[in-house]
Amino acid sequence: MLEIIIALYSVYTFLKIYIALMQIGFINEEKRKTPVLMSGQDYLSAGNYAVAKGKLELVSTFVEYLTFVWWVFAGFAWLSSCVAVEDSLIQGVLFLFGFLLIGYIIGLPFELYQKFKIDEAFGFNKMTPKMYVLDTLKSSLLFVILGAGIFALLVWIIDSYASWWLWGFVAMFAVAVLANLLAPTFMALFNTFTPIEEGELKTKITAMMSASGLKSDGIFVMDASKRDSRLNAFFGGLGKSKRVVLFDTLLEKLNTGELLAVLGHELGHFRHGDIWKNIGLMGLLLFIAFYLFGHLPDTLFTQMGVIPEAGVKIAMLLLLLPVLSFVFTPFMSAVSRHNEYAADEYGSSVGGKENLVSALMKLVSENKAFPKSHPLVIFFYYTHPPVLERLKELGFDVDATVDEPMPTDGIFAFLDSHDR
Repeated sequence: MLEIIIALYSVYTFLKIYIALMQIGFINEEKRKTPVLMSGQDYLSAGNYAVAKGKLELVSTFVEYLTFVWWVFAGFAWLSSCVAVEDSLIQGVLFLFGFLLIGYIIGLPFELYQKFKIDEAFGFNKMTPKMYVLDTLKSSLLFVILGAGIFALLVWIIDSYASWWLWGFVAMFAVAVLANLLAPTFMALFNTFTPIEEGELKTKITAMMSASGLKSDGIFVMDASKRDSRLNAFFGGLGKSKRVVLFDTLLEKLNTGELLAVLGHELGHFRHGDIWKNIGLMGLLLFIAFYLFGHLPDTLFTQMGVIPEAGVKIAMLLLLLPVLSFVFTPFMSAVSRHNEYAADEYGSSVGGKENLVSALMKLVSENKAFPKSHPLVIFFYYTHPPVLERLKELGFDVDATVDEPMPTDGIFAFLDSHDR
């Protein structure tokens, strides 16, 4: 069984590396062609940024594979010997914290390089090392508090029920839904939310939401610019009551009409029930994951030199979950792209087609998202349609920008809380 698991993970890794190489080669070729939607300098810069991220992803994927091999051949056995305690619940929780801590340490250099080398070189990162350390300490403390409870619950379920995979799924799905509800509260630990000033913009946003049947708990501006220069906006919470959050960078770059079109796009997701659809898809993936990994034979763990205890079983689920997610990614991405077209249609109807086109183009320029990608990348990873296709759907003549490059960037994905 261990041989099958290793073979599957190897195929998964090979496909990820192949797709990344295709994307790097594609963008390296396209960035030297006639610019589309962007000025020549911005087009080249966006291409270079995408290539830099792609190269880092290649190295990260290779390290992840080596880490996986170490875990299954030696890591699990070594960690089990380090946290050998009599109480099964404490042992399981400690094993999981150890498993995730090691993974975090291995991935930390890539996160730091992305933020303080690549993002900073292209003008995105505004975070200081001190701010990064403080954010890390806050998030770590929050994770330890919440994670201990979640891990303890899962360990107890595994130790108490033969069909632990079913009850484990129910528990984790409930946690995921609760996390969506509490997301704005958690974000308040890291950012300052200021109620938007009274005026034309607030009045128009309120009227547009009311016409869409959405009740807001408030419209807030988040001080995102102290960490990142990119533009974003989102609705927090579930149900008919939501908090509207606008990044201060978005208010700085977009005019009133463009902001309303952007929020109209988000309202389209609300009107079409896309958030609940996404939660449903996530629940389906979780159910399949718990079912499959809950039926792994004990001989697999014996081959790895460990006892199939609760902590080991959960860690194995976490280790293999990316493989299962990768299989489902094309389907989930296709559904999401369909939803984005529908949200664009609604956003253009309530905010104006011209305003949505203008907003998309500004977002392209500000977020430095290269407007083209290899078909394999689009098939697997794009939760949003390519910006060129979105603009065409909105009736914009993309070819007209070839001779006269215009400021744009087509990844409206940054506007959505569920972006890719």
